[in-house]
Amino acid sequence: MALSRARLSQPHGESTRLLPQVSRLVELPYSSCSDDDADGVSLPGDTAEQDPGLWCPVPPKPSTFSRCVRYLAFLWNLLFLLLGLLLLAVGVWGLLAKATLPGGEHGAPLGSDPMLLFVLGGLGASAVSLAGCLGALRASPCLLRFFLGALLAFAGLEVLGGLLVLLARRRLRDGLRDLLLLCLLRYQEDPDLQFLVDEVQRSLQCCGLRSYRDWESNPYFNCSAPGVQACGVPASCCQDPLDSGSVPNAQCGFGVLALGAAAAGAVVHVGGCGAALGTWLRGQAGAIATGAAALVLVEAVGALMALRVLGDVAAFRAWG
Repeated sequence: MALSRARLSQPHGESTRLLPQVSRLVELPYSSCSDDDADGVSLPGDTAEQDPGLWCPVPPKPSTFSRCVRYLAFLWNLLFLLLGLLLLAVGVWGLLAKATLPGGEHGAPLGSDPMLLFVLGGLGASAVSLAGCLGALRASPCLLRFFLGALLAFAGLEVLGGLLVLLARRRLRDGLRDLLLLCLLRYQEDPDLQFLVDEVQRSLQCCGLRSYRDWESNPYFNCSAPGVQACGVPASCCQDPLDSGSVPNAQCGFGVLALGAAAAGAVVHVGGCGAALGTWLRGQAGAIATGAAALVLVEAVGALMALRVLGDVAAFRAWG
């Protein structure tokens, strides 16, 4: 009888000893993160009061709008990257074409060559657009910040240029006059300047800076020059450069400077290009303002998309 009581009491004692172990197992927190399993078990008192959903937070997935903005930013910068590369290619082609001119005429020095503006503009636009493309594609905060900084720098230069135009119009007018006079002096030396001067004189129907007499300052058109162009003006000054035909007459302006004003007026445009260019610029003020506004809008759209992508990247890394 005593033996049976001892056998009956033994399972009861074992069950009482197992109760604390079961309670400890119940109090152990559940975690689905592999890092928690590898590090060990947390303290029961620290994790029992926490929300089970906070033990292993899941990073937020980007919304459809965020993905669309990211891909649109990539395509937007890709477009301007191609435009920048095209501008760079035109500048390099112009420099190489003038470097291979026959007779050793290489045009203007490299520092004052107009094609250098195309090269520098293409390099700047390509570098900034490439940073925007890679920043949006790779979600790189460093590249996106560089892209935003470059856009802010460009915007600052544009604002500074606008203020200079408004505050220093007379000095800029004098500088433009000196630049046009330099173009007249170096007309035969640089093919780009020659093309630019011919297009201005032909489209505005003008000749020289103040009048057709300004071509006397050119060493090739001066009456004391030994060549056949002495006492002449470019064919772009002629009122009828085709001479009522279909083939341009490159000699229509020869000997004009030796004529009187009335006789010269029957052959060439005697009015200067300075006043005509000023009148044309005032007439194009609306188009210039529209172009400036469009440029600012393009930069603003690119900056807003970059800021959105940068904000999404920062929010994602905050969960890391």
